Amino acid sequence: MTVEIFKEFTFESAHRLPHVPEGHKCGRLHGHSFKVGLHLTGPLDPHTGWIRDFAEVKAIFKPIYEQLDHNYLNDIPGLENPTSEVIAKWIWEQVKPLMPELSKVRIHETCTSGCEYTGD
Repeated sequence: MTVEIFKEFTFESAHRLPHVPEGHKCGRLHGHSFKVGLHLTGPLDPHTGWIRDFAEVKAIFKPIYEQLDHNYLNDIPGLENPTSEVIAKWIWEQVKPLMPELSKVRIHETCTSGCEYTGD
């Protein structure tokens, strides 16, 4: 039996997008209340009844979360142009080696805008 689970996190960060046209609102320093979902897909362990303990997911993500939360994203190596798409890919690259069952990173920069990255 294959299932998908997810764990969501929220963090507050400031950024600016350096490659938008002059005068674009996202070119100015601003912040977001980001929501990130880490999705894991895999076989259900018949003994534990889960793919992975949610506490493990939280522990693995903690050092990554600490880099993002209440920080200026543009200063983080790899996030010099911190669009939602770039942030999702960056999170994937940090998490995937530690959680091979990671199947999707979903990020919301606002209540109505975000993206999903599946490693493609």
